[in-house]
Amino acid sequence: MTSSASELARRLGDHAEAVCREYLSNGNRSGNHWIVGDVRNTRGRSMHVRLKANAKGSAGKWVDEATSEFGDLLDVIRESCGLIEFRDVADEARRFLAMPRPQPQEPRTQQPAAARGSPDAARRLFAMSQTIAGTLAERYLAGRGILLTARERNLRFHPGCYYRDLVTGETQTLPALVAAVTSLDGRITGLQRTWLDPNGAGKAQLSDPRRSLGNLLGNAIWLGLEPGSSVPVMAAGEGFETMAALHTVMPALPVAAATSANHLSGLTFPPGCQRLYIAADADAAGRHGIERLSQRAGEAGILAMVLRPQLGDFNDDLRHLGPVSLAVWLSDQLLPDDAGLLPPSG
Repeated sequence: MTSSASELARRLGDHAEAVCREYLSNGNRSGNHWIVGDVRNTRGRSMHVRLKANAKGSAGKWVDEATSEFGDLLDVIRESCGLIEFRDVADEARRFLAMPRPQPQEPRTQQPAAARGSPDAARRLFAMSQTIAGTLAERYLAGRGILLTARERNLRFHPGCYYRDLVTGETQTLPALVAAVTSLDGRITGLQRTWLDPNGAGKAQLSDPRRSLGNLLGNAIWLGLEPGSSVPVMAAGEGFETMAALHTVMPALPVAAATSANHLSGLTFPPGCQRLYIAADADAAGRHGIERLSQRAGEAGILAMVLRPQLGDFNDDLRHLGPVSLAVWLSDQLLPDDAGLLPPSG
């Protein structure tokens, strides 16, 4: 946790019971603990907040015995208020403590809380983000050989996306590539965050620099898809960067990144789909998703074919072998009717 966050958490801990009465109003005091259902202020008794420091730890620390979640009073403010950015959490904490903000800011219109991990939370975070043009996210993708047009509306950049270590509970803000997961009509149902190294050295040095939230099953990170349009031929796979690499080489081909093997197996087919290319990785980890998606495609009357990379995945091919080599490699795997999806040789 940053020094600013640590100081705010400590000061909130000095007033732990008052914080609980304000933000966990559905609970009650029992000895040295505030008892409530969960950090989102649900009625119940599984979450315990320590009100006074003792040999077991400092004031304001909490644990939810039902879910094994734990944290401090900044997490309580974030979750009970439905906030996403750490800046907003810190502002609310300072308001409660009657502390001045670090610098003057425009007043914000209070928004209703969005449930943790919900599509509403995903849509709110996406709306808080900016287009990727000229940002660290665009440079990150370019460094991986991925070149996408400005028409790709499902990609954005957030300069200070809130990250919490699930093991230590420590929090920090880092820049992130934000990719919207959408339904076929273009409605955002979830998103995937890829936290980036602020110095431009690829992904952030985190144990899990990529996380998803929202309703993912059946939906995907779509590139090259006009919402509601008929799609006679498409490609689908697990990873965003794998599918973005294919779309870089074949920009006329709509592609879907399902974010995991399980979600790939349940992908919803767009109207008019006749042929489906499924991007495989070199390992066998996603075999189940490929087999299940192929089976479902066959049952829907869609011809499914597997595209295989030369290296670990198609982004590896793009980075290490180059776009020309990747295009030649793909040309031997496409049906003759789909050869026009590749750029002209030479």
